[in-house]
Amino acid sequence: MSNQKTGAQILVEGLIREGVEVLFGIPGGAVLPLYDALYDAPIRHILCRHEQGAAHAADAYARVTGRVGVCIVTSGPGATNAVTGIANAYMDSVPLVVITGQVASPLIGGDAFQEADTVGITMPVTKHNYLLRDVADLARIVREAFHIAATGRPGPVLIDLPRDVTQQTTEPRFPRAVHLPGYKPNLEGHPMQIQRAAKLLSEAERPFIYAGGGVNNPEAAAGLRELAERGGIPVGLTLTGLGAFPGDHPLCTGMLGMHGTKTANLAVSEADVIFAVGVRFDDRVTGMVERFARQARIIHLDVDPAEIGKNVPVAVPIVGDVRRVLPGLLAKFKPADTAAWQATVAAWQREYPLTYRQSGAQIMPQAVIQELFRQTKGEAVICTDVGQHQMWAAQYYPVREPRTFVTSGGLGTMGFGLPAALGAQVGRPDKLVVQVAGDGSLQMTLQELATVVQERLPVKIVVINNGYLGMVRQWQEMFYRHRYSSVDLQAVQALAQAAGAEAQSATPPQNTSVPDFVKLAEAYGIPAWRAKRPEELAPTLARALQAPGPALVDCWVTPEENVYPMVPPGRPLEEIILGA
Repeated sequence: MSNQKTGAQILVEGLIREGVEVLFGIPGGAVLPLYDALYDAPIRHILCRHEQGAAHAADAYARVTGRVGVCIVTSGPGATNAVTGIANAYMDSVPLVVITGQVASPLIGGDAFQEADTVGITMPVTKHNYLLRDVADLARIVREAFHIAATGRPGPVLIDLPRDVTQQTTEPRFPRAVHLPGYKPNLEGHPMQIQRAAKLLSEAERPFIYAGGGVNNPEAAAGLRELAERGGIPVGLTLTGLGAFPGDHPLCTGMLGMHGTKTANLAVSEADVIFAVGVRFDDRVTGMVERFARQARIIHLDVDPAEIGKNVPVAVPIVGDVRRVLPGLLAKFKPADTAAWQATVAAWQREYPLTYRQSGAQIMPQAVIQELFRQTKGEAVICTDVGQHQMWAAQYYPVREPRTFVTSGGLGTMGFGLPAALGAQVGRPDKLVVQVAGDGSLQMTLQELATVVQERLPVKIVVINNGYLGMVRQWQEMFYRHRYSSVDLQAVQALAQAAGAEAQSATPPQNTSVPDFVKLAEAYGIPAWRAKRPEELAPTLARALQAPGPALVDCWVTPEENVYPMVPPGRPLEEIILGA
């Protein structure tokens, strides 16, 4: 009996064999055969409203579940729209399989309708990509794609699938194992290097752990916590590492780098041994790299050998998976007496806490995050966009568990938050998912409100509405003499320009926000409320968080509040500015 199947059917069967239960996407002409095959498949399809949103949603789904995220888009503009989401996942090392439609094989290279060189465009922002030419290769390629995406340093893998290949037939052969001679990630770590690292840490008087996204999973985080507690070692986290170590733990110094705490930045600068684990020494963390941690010998553990020694010299390099290396290091680690060092760091924490000026008349953005933490008891999955609100969330919401703080780190993608929140909610239906949004970022992908409603996802959206592209405005204030160029999002300025001096002297309308986020949410069928005064904040947030379905709170915060602490760009961490 023939077991012939079309390419579309083979792809769907391959997804099922890989354990895919949900995918995110938008149909189009080049992927119609795939969508026809999906019609009968036991896979949940989330219909997003933009391909960038589909990629971000799959990205966040992967972050909160630890599984490979999957999205599917059509050829040409469908694929190019997804590129930002693919690049975002690549920068943050997120396992993603992206399936893009392509024009029929004979038309490739002829500028056919909705044709784009997807493989060429995405080569710099994928871990690997394929242009499929023969349907007989499809079963193998699907297996390889998931293997490559999830192993070693995770990342996005793209399969570009010409329409005619999806309609061709063959008898599929799904391989049990993947054989890629050129791809053999080193996971175990060299025993001698692990021994050297344990000795160095055991002898350190001022040890410090610098942990990043590579530790942000339950197994690695457990090993990290054991190491820190056994050795009394202070811990600093990167933005994508938040949750790898409890944010309210006595040994946690908070986030490192440009908008990190002064304690974390002082500790990494004064340490004699730094255990850098699952990090890449990003410029936002190191500041002036020539003056980064000049007193320290650095142990760098990372699964990607290309990252070790790339930005800073290291004393002990270890290439391996954090989850596999930490147990061996712990077995050889003999804690030293770090009581004096712990006391020094604790004194810094008391002397330099995160603070902000209070305002009796206006809601402070930091207060929104603090109230959100209080009401959620720190148990929510927080998804952010990018900008000032992102930094305030990172500073004032002490993340306690791995995979519960979802944000765009390396690429800094405005518009990430809303599709990320819906992807996170799909992945973790048992959790309260809250998007902390900026009024600028939210408008970049707000069409995904329709997806939230259609899928009945109880995502809560908290808009930090300051009427500006806030982080850009802050830099213009600090480094461009308050010359606010094209950052004002408010209606009053637009009205004044349209009507002249009369409008400038007129009483501003009650709502100066563009758009009115409450009305916008209601247009999508989402209940929404506005908080404009400090006394309105707590009850309004409570109403939204307790809503049975999706809800939105538009928080009008003081417009020109800046994010502090801040290390000026290109300066060493010691030159951190605590406030204006």
